[in-house]
Amino acid sequence: MSRPEQQPLRILAHTSAVPRIRRELTRRGLLGLAAAGGAGLLSACGGGGGGTGGGGNATSVPTAAPPSQVATGGALEGSISMYSWGDYDAPEVLEAFTKDKGPTITTDSFGSNEELISKLVAGKGTGGYDIVVPTGAFIPQMVQNGLLAPINKELVPNLQHMDPQFLGQAWDPANNYSICKAWGTTGFVYDRTKITRELKTWTDFADCATKEASGKVSLLDDPAEITGIYYWANGIDWNTTDSAQIDAAEKFVVETLAPHVAAFDSYPGGQAIPQGTQWLMQCWNGDARIGIQNSKDPEKWQWVLGSPTTELWMDNWAIAAGAPHPEAAHAFIDYVLTPENQLKNVDYIGYHTGAKDIEESAKKAGFEMLDMVFFTPEQIATMKTGEVNDAQQRTVDIWNKAKAAAGA
Repeated sequence: MSRPEQQPLRILAHTSAVPRIRRELTRRGLLGLAAAGGAGLLSACGGGGGGTGGGGNATSVPTAAPPSQVATGGALEGSISMYSWGDYDAPEVLEAFTKDKGPTITTDSFGSNEELISKLVAGKGTGGYDIVVPTGAFIPQMVQNGLLAPINKELVPNLQHMDPQFLGQAWDPANNYSICKAWGTTGFVYDRTKITRELKTWTDFADCATKEASGKVSLLDDPAEITGIYYWANGIDWNTTDSAQIDAAEKFVVETLAPHVAAFDSYPGGQAIPQGTQWLMQCWNGDARIGIQNSKDPEKWQWVLGSPTTELWMDNWAIAAGAPHPEAAHAFIDYVLTPENQLKNVDYIGYHTGAKDIEESAKKAGFEMLDMVFFTPEQIATMKTGEVNDAQQRTVDIWNKAKAAAGA
């Protein structure tokens, strides 16, 4: 079979790391380099560049079965190292896996897909990690650049418990390299004791940020999420590559919004919401749910699904190329796909995991605030997937400029 077409892959890395990473890229036959400001964007053979959301329009990876597998069903190794989004697994599930199966689990967290990819490249492909959790749109170029290993689906029989509509996505039609971990969306929360008017849209969010919430605003620490506010509010496709539209987004984000921002925080549900540090916070639905549940005064917080449009993303279980513990990694992924463990993770992380009948199971279990976990068809129709495209460089540039201009 011919190799898939190769396109530029852009990833974040601090300028000081560029010489070392360039050497690693050259050994792989990967080309190109561009550094900007305090962070550089590396170009290498692989997908495109662009948003962080799960992307139905992303370049597809090969659909044929991989020629070889990294695990064969042998004895499990003694440990697993996982690189994922922060606080993204129910601790009881992690502990039960070690008790039932043996391997211990260590976890590190990242705040954006760019950070994940940068770490893998800097670590010569794996960085010592076994399991990684990329968003869908980034999977094609990660595969094409040798950052992900194929999954031996014979070792993941619990895949049968997944809802078929959450499998076979455009970025990996045969699920050779990825399996849905969770999907969600982007919105915001605000403190109703501080902000007395009702906020309903991204336009309301921006207006409030520059007025009564000024200096008490946090944005997700993610390039596409920040520019997304402008696109979503103005009815512009957030995957745009139109330079005029991107210029307008930069002007809004850097000059209008950033001076009022106090923090760039991908996990406000961990501390900022429970502690009331900020009054207006862009956040992902599950993280917002966690924060509100852990607040001493949950009634003061209002969750708003971004409107008129917002993001739909899907994060995925994947195995890093060169994973030192592939047998245990497969065993863990299979373990978390059981219905009982899927249900525990839904309650803990507050995201739909793509399991069969999971919404009905959550309702029967009496889980709270399920309107922030499961969405109606009408709501889902307003959510748009991101895609990896040639706007990535500009998007990250705007992110850097926003941080420099912020009051944070």
